[in-house]
Amino acid sequence: MQPWSVFSIRKKALSRILPVTRCKCRRHGVLAHSIKPVAPELHPSAVEIPVIPCRPDPYALLATELSQLRSNLLGLLGSAHPALNDIAQHYYLHPSKQLRPLVVLLFARATNGLGSRWEEKKWIAECEYVNGRHKELDQPLMRTGVLNNWNANMPDHTASFESLFPLQTPKVQPELPPLPESYARSHDNLTLADPPTILPSQFRLAQLVEMIHIASSFHDEVIDRTSTGKNSPDTKDTMGNKLAILGGDFLLGRASCTLSRLGNDEVVELVASVISNIVEGTIWHMKNVPSSRPIVTPSRPSQAWKEYFNRIYLKHASLLAKGARSAAILGGSGEGEILKEVAYAYGRHLGFANQLTKDTVDYEATEGQFDQMSEENSYPTGPLLHAWDNHPELGPLILRNFSNSGDAEQARHLVQVSSGIERTRALARLHAGKARELLHLLPHSETRDALEELTERVVDQTW
Repeated sequence: MQPWSVFSIRKKALSRILPVTRCKCRRHGVLAHSIKPVAPELHPSAVEIPVIPCRPDPYALLATELSQLRSNLLGLLGSAHPALNDIAQHYYLHPSKQLRPLVVLLFARATNGLGSRWEEKKWIAECEYVNGRHKELDQPLMRTGVLNNWNANMPDHTASFESLFPLQTPKVQPELPPLPESYARSHDNLTLADPPTILPSQFRLAQLVEMIHIASSFHDEVIDRTSTGKNSPDTKDTMGNKLAILGGDFLLGRASCTLSRLGNDEVVELVASVISNIVEGTIWHMKNVPSSRPIVTPSRPSQAWKEYFNRIYLKHASLLAKGARSAAILGGSGEGEILKEVAYAYGRHLGFANQLTKDTVDYEATEGQFDQMSEENSYPTGPLLHAWDNHPELGPLILRNFSNSGDAEQARHLVQVSSGIERTRALARLHAGKARELLHLLPHSETRDALEELTERVVDQTW
């Protein structure tokens, strides 16, 4: 190697370590003089990198309201029978993630003030607070004027039945004063309530939605135990199948009493339809239900996808979608206004994202144990349907419920090579993204940021 080549190599190595300085001497050429020194304030090390603020934690934002909701439910779920009281304690000891009431409360905060009837709803709430009627929302669901067990005014002895039944004079509700003119606003200048507000009726709606979810969970536990022959770990052997079914029915009865107090016909119809949606979705989820027209497993992937999304909506997304829409309606969103449409679509997409993610988690937890799937709960979910799209040979395996030897192993292999889990997660992220896009139709607020954060937590399953 030539000496000059060694020197050039050493010079290049040193230039990578030592800073290069330029002398202003003329002999270094015109190019050196064209280089201008960097001003201190523009030096790259001094440039501030913009910090993207983190979105607020939705659970922390409404921690007080969620805690109050949970404690109030104990009073609403109570009963004279100790077994039914145990159901209330069961929820208290094993609470849900409160996703559904959280969405209701967040949409209440994110839309209150924007509806054309907001001032009217706010005025009604203020008047009810003054005359004490708002306390009725927090009273146990056993009103003195309602015949729960027997007439409280009837003497408790046999001779009383010989006389006519004494009539009670109905209590007349006081009329609310008219809306003050100062409350009137132009529909072109609707802004969010400041400070953020949740009306008592919206808070009660959140509790109602949670009661329906609890009732549905109790019924699901019975179906799971019946189909698998095992007790759900959530029940901890505290109740049998019959008590769980009756307990769920009892909660739905309590929910109906709560629903009657909201005083809005559109919301009553929405929430009542949710209950029928959940029942219908549960029956669709069960494969062999006695019927004059037996339910047949879909023979094509396109048909299976359609039924899969139909079940997800009926059983899971309907409660989120209609609960959020009801919150916007109770906040003053009227006919033809986009607020309640945004709320419904957000809840629908969030429900799909949540269930698609849970299906991938369930698949990974069981490692695709198709050979252990029961007849009552054997409809294919996202990972298997994605594999079926690419591998038609999965069809016969699904139709015979993986009953032949080697069916389960072949199905697991096809799901793996078709990336069924990853594609289902991507589908969940797609629905979460659509939910986030809808939020941009609402004015920016801390609550809207929390709703955006919730879409991320659903697909990541971080609560």
